[in-house]
Amino acid sequence: MDDFLLEFWTGAPDVFWAFVFFVFGSVVGSFLNVCIHRMPLEQSLIRPPSQCPKCEFSIPWHLNMPIISWLMLRGKCRQCSEPISPRYIGVEILTGLAFLACWAVFGAQNTPGVLLATTWSIVLAGLIAATFIDFEHFIIPDEITLGGVAVGFLISAGLPLLHEAESATASLTASGLGILVGGGSVLAVLQLGKWFFGKTTVPLEKEDIAIFTESDLHLPGEVIPYEEIFFRNSDTLRFHANRLELTDRCLTNVDVALSPKKLVIGEETYDPETITYLKADADEMVIPREAMGVGDVKFMAAIGAFVGWQGALFSLMASAVVGAAVGVSLLAIGRKDWSDRLPYGPYISLAAVIWIFFGQAILDAWLVTVNPPAIRN
Repeated sequence: MDDFLLEFWTGAPDVFWAFVFFVFGSVVGSFLNVCIHRMPLEQSLIRPPSQCPKCEFSIPWHLNMPIISWLMLRGKCRQCSEPISPRYIGVEILTGLAFLACWAVFGAQNTPGVLLATTWSIVLAGLIAATFIDFEHFIIPDEITLGGVAVGFLISAGLPLLHEAESATASLTASGLGILVGGGSVLAVLQLGKWFFGKTTVPLEKEDIAIFTESDLHLPGEVIPYEEIFFRNSDTLRFHANRLELTDRCLTNVDVALSPKKLVIGEETYDPETITYLKADADEMVIPREAMGVGDVKFMAAIGAFVGWQGALFSLMASAVVGAAVGVSLLAIGRKDWSDRLPYGPYISLAAVIWIFFGQAILDAWLVTVNPPAIRN
């Protein structure tokens, strides 16, 4: 019986495996939709089961089938007819196609081939989740970034083929270098960005209110963690408050300067740790920030754990090219305001995907360019 099953699985046609990977990918995509919705809200991914966010109708399994259920329901909740975002079916189809592409490029009808295709499928699933979360919330959860670092390092030990290495030690070395170079390169860019382009003036409309909590700055349409504002102790957020509300008093027409170690309001200085709430009405704020945040450092480290140091460097450089192209395109159509609201994580994800599928061809082409055959001979 075991020989029959082994012969069946290894002898199944490619179209069968392609179908399996697409279906499995769409199922994973359904789970990614849960992650995209719940992770930023710090909700459990398990409980409660899938339900309509409006009427809280618990969705039975036969109405929760990837792709098919959305089409059957015509994009609406069966209970209350609330529209279901096209993002749900989009993520399911995208993830299914990503898994299919991984099988087509990396798969083979043997154990190493299946494991390699499955590993890259999981990596692409993480990139998809990170991209959509970053688009909607301007954050990439640690479960994806730091979790990706750990998973990439461990898989490298068990699957040297991931780094085209001959031993687990060489594979772990490649993964470790990828983590260090990936995270370190973005960290260096962040540091340089702080020195040369470290201030952004954010205008506020007449009715807009800025709220400072213990961990985040809440602006209209955006929540910025302090770790993405204050990279060094010298970083300072400044604004003139038309009205400033604290927990115990209210001030008007006062200058405010906030740094990690000091809060200056007018002529008075406070320890920021003792001020847990500020509500400000201001015309504009000068914020120390740049295109990338600390989350991007961890995200690139996670990518480096899988693609190695060459892939990490390529992803950093290619993401800058993609970001510049998007920025120029938006300027050309008069939508600079859109470019200001786009996170950097999706650019990194796209660059990593390019390397995963075309990295070896890119590397070979570069080697031929810098060392042509005629020179080598």
